Amino acid sequence: MKNKIFGIACLLMFQYQVQSQTQPEELIQQANLKIELLEELIEKATKSNIDVFKEETTLATARTFLTFANWDENNKTINSQLFFKNRIYKKNSDEMAEKLPRFERQEVIKILDKSIDELTKVYNGSLKRQKSVRVNWANAFVEKDQITFNSRPVFLADYTWKTDDPILNKYYGDQDGFYISPTYLTDEGVVKEDVMQKLENKPTGNLGFVFFGHKNVPDWTKDAYGANFSMREDTYTSYDIDHPGARKMQKNILSEVIPYMSGKKYSELGYMLCNEPHFYTHKNGDKLPWASGPVSKYTKQKFKIWVQQKHKTIAELNSLWGTSFEDFNNVKIDIPLDISLKGTPIWYDWCLFNMKRVTDWYQYLKYRIEKDDPNGKVQLKIMPWLWTDNERVHGIDLEALTDLSGIIGNDAGAQHIRIFGKPHRWEQNYIFDWREMCMGFDFMKSVSPNKITYNTEAHYLSGVRSKDLYLNPLYARASFWLAHMYGTTASQIWYWPRKVDGSITVKKGGKDYAGTNNQQAAVTNEVAHTMIDLNANAEEIMSIQRQKKGIRIFYSKTSAINKEKHMDDVFNLYEKLNFNGLPIGFVTKDILNKQDHKNWDVILVRKTEFVTKEELVALQTYLNNGGIVVVDDVSFKLNEYGKPQTIQLQAGQGKIIKANALDIFKTKALAVLDLKSELPAVTINEVNEIGPRGCIWRVVKNAKGNQVLSVVNVGKSDAKLTIKLNNSLNVNCKDIITGIKKSTTPVLKPYDVYYVELTN
Repeated sequence: MKNKIFGIACLLMFQYQVQSQTQPEELIQQANLKIELLEELIEKATKSNIDVFKEETTLATARTFLTFANWDENNKTINSQLFFKNRIYKKNSDEMAEKLPRFERQEVIKILDKSIDELTKVYNGSLKRQKSVRVNWANAFVEKDQITFNSRPVFLADYTWKTDDPILNKYYGDQDGFYISPTYLTDEGVVKEDVMQKLENKPTGNLGFVFFGHKNVPDWTKDAYGANFSMREDTYTSYDIDHPGARKMQKNILSEVIPYMSGKKYSELGYMLCNEPHFYTHKNGDKLPWASGPVSKYTKQKFKIWVQQKHKTIAELNSLWGTSFEDFNNVKIDIPLDISLKGTPIWYDWCLFNMKRVTDWYQYLKYRIEKDDPNGKVQLKIMPWLWTDNERVHGIDLEALTDLSGIIGNDAGAQHIRIFGKPHRWEQNYIFDWREMCMGFDFMKSVSPNKITYNTEAHYLSGVRSKDLYLNPLYARASFWLAHMYGTTASQIWYWPRKVDGSITVKKGGKDYAGTNNQQAAVTNEVAHTMIDLNANAEEIMSIQRQKKGIRIFYSKTSAINKEKHMDDVFNLYEKLNFNGLPIGFVTKDILNKQDHKNWDVILVRKTEFVTKEELVALQTYLNNGGIVVVDDVSFKLNEYGKPQTIQLQAGQGKIIKANALDIFKTKALAVLDLKSELPAVTINEVNEIGPRGCIWRVVKNAKGNQVLSVVNVGKSDAKLTIKLNNSLNVNCKDIITGIKKSTTPVLKPYDVYYVELTN
């Protein structure tokens, strides 16, 4: 039997080599033949008690994408129109539509070949197979910083807009949920009867989340609240959050729907307060940047009250701003605020206020929800790049909103190709851009270490700025593996706009569709297999997530608001530290004041010129309690308004260490951890063609007491690693997923994931 299987597999591989010359019918025939062979292998493997969840998943992917290819074969005109909408494929949209069905069928044949080969080796005993976890979403639970199923941690993933179908749900996610919009509210202040009936009849269902949309408001609000109530309609909150009608409208909605959602499984992953909130309020001369706009008279009145509370006297305000207002009632600034004012007291005050008023709005929504569901958790789909990038005029205070939330919501992404704009810094050394994902997750988990992280719109596979029909499936594995190392618990992946028959709607397709995962069988299959592997190793991945972040970078919102490129300076330090096998965290004034200082060993401060008195006091308290701060010569010179600082840090019972160069920061930080015996139990040396390290790695001890090493090569070139287990001359290295013995001097290609157990 084994020789028969091997012979058929070789024959099918030969057929694949000449498939570029075949007709559609022949590709379909090849694929169906391979499906039959894989089914036969699955049957025999099952009788030998071999876990075949991966192969079942591949079969589902193959059948799904053969259906998709058939639809694409018969709808080339529609696909050409969709390719034309995308700037990448616009010039050759007809050609892309013509090639698509063949590409999809070839991808199906590839994943079937790979699956046949792997299961044959498992059946022959040359590969081992871990036991997979078939998660029942109805019996999974949110417990502190993890989701559990059968009393062990699991990681979950589904797709945005995926059709509710038994096969798709079984292999690509079975998430539940509910959607609520202001348009559901009548002018009588009650939710529409059909919506309430649907809600009343909805069973508790599976683990999921409630999506509160704010994109549209009902027409009657124009008469009830005024024409200006609806504003900034190009954003995901199309009405004035400072208008009294906004709270009235939301109170009426929430007081009706939350009692029916409370305690239900479909709301256990949280009430998502907003989709991608952003409130840009700036301009550049005559140009209005993306998503920027005005504010209402209600916002301006709130600002007047806020500046009075902050500055106490009009004389103090005029002195700082260089103005001559008679009193606070006459305070006036032009919004949108011109970007030329960045770094001035006016700019600082407005940016800080903009964050405060937005945070207050979501605090109100949380309050209304918890009145009827005290145990409910709120979340926000925050774009982490609003923090990892430099701008701070968007109104989003990631720290405050993460702290406010019961679940760390986000829609983190990673760029694997640049499809427009100027060259990006990451392209010099890395195969994909990991800044938003890694640094963003490390910050959010520093703020709230005991919460799950739920990416409700995971943009790893595609996004506005990154898309490639011919994406390497290994990228899918690398990005999802890395995201879970850094804290991801659950994901809703962008995206699945196809119906079961392969058809798509223009609304769900549009310019975002062409070149995405519903045309990529191998990518979609790789994501599913990666999730299977992550769940088979969930205890160890959770241990990686929970590692102590002994090195902390001090983040000052004050410097981030005032400086042109403060987050670039923060990233430069983070990048220098991120390839040493150690998790990196952050501290802020509030983290210093709220959390146990034993959670970290050393704080690094670099190029943080602007700080408030309160920030310095928090750091001083840390030093007085024996803390260690590594700081450069330029930090802490100015207050939030650019005035010289009146106080300076003193060592107290702690220690202040001076450093300026990035390498010195790293050396000093590692020396502190070395003295505290908190360096990794493994040493890795990396040599590559680029120069800077490209392998991100972590090591933890498993239940057997052995070291588990997880490595992802995000570099642009092959990386030669030399892996040493500290205090041991002889080291055995075994691939945990396949059971194959591995080298301690591997060469990892870009995108490679190296997940091994090290023993003496």
